[in-house]
Amino acid sequence: MGMRKIIVLSMVLAFLGCKSSERKEKSSENSKALSVTASEVKETVAFLASDKLLGRNTGSQGIDESATYIEEQFKSFGLKSYFETYRDPFVAKDMNAFNVVGYLEGNDPKLKDEVVIVGAHYDHIGYGKIVENDSIANGANDNAAGTSAVLAMARYFSAKNNNKRSIMFALFSAEEMGLLGSRHLAKRLKSENMNLYTVFNIEMLGEPMKSKEFEAYVTGHKLSNMSEKLNEYANDQKFIGFYEMAETYNLFKRSDNYPFYEEFNVPAQTISTSDDYAYYHHVDDEVDKLDYNHMARIINKIITAIEKMSNTPTREIKMYD
Repeated sequence: MGMRKIIVLSMVLAFLGCKSSERKEKSSENSKALSVTASEVKETVAFLASDKLLGRNTGSQGIDESATYIEEQFKSFGLKSYFETYRDPFVAKDMNAFNVVGYLEGNDPKLKDEVVIVGAHYDHIGYGKIVENDSIANGANDNAAGTSAVLAMARYFSAKNNNKRSIMFALFSAEEMGLLGSRHLAKRLKSENMNLYTVFNIEMLGEPMKSKEFEAYVTGHKLSNMSEKLNEYANDQKFIGFYEMAETYNLFKRSDNYPFYEEFNVPAQTISTSDDYAYYHHVDDEVDKLDYNHMARIINKIITAIEKMSNTPTREIKMYD
């Protein structure tokens, strides 16, 4: 090869290398621009946990307004409904209730048939024991916090649109009445033979864990390799740890992950950072009690993990024998 050809080839390779570097930098900049902020999360919590919504009890005007808010958010993201509308209706103890469900189809011809569900419950208990003339149980941490995470993730993934597997974003009602909303949806999806890969439920992210070396825990820690894979995907071995009290109180069976585990026998687990929240089902579970910088940091790590979860060539998250 002559010197001139070598120089030309070198210039072409250098040009291609620059373009590749530019694409990577641009992709990184886009991801940063889409990242969840503390103000975004707080805005959602502030609406859902406002006195105006009267504690979001199932069957109330407040829960209906909450559902409308979630629908409007989904619509603004360009997220499709999974059913005829975003609302998935059911009856909860003689009251009309509804989950709110959005759907982002995967972009891989085969993997799009596998579904990852990202969920949280958006209802609360309505009223609680009166404290200083306040009777509204606003449910900021339980679970406006989890709902804000699901909405932030729905915005991110709808804009990024790079998921090979399909992602369902499900906000459940009547969790406080015994997981009624998630139980209804799990049975409905099972009857339709959904190819469910995993369920990632979110509960009470509003404050950091106390005196732990890790940042969050996953219920049912010993049932699957979910915790291990989340740490790998987030590139942070101190992200998820084993929280013994979650096992002691059997939290695995006490949130909306559990009906999907019962119906599908797939990894269906809940992430939380709540280990000693003083205002559980209390009228002081208010907007000003939460740490929004902490929430944004955790949600962004979850996004990194879910992004990888939705794009692996094979199912890497598995139940243990």
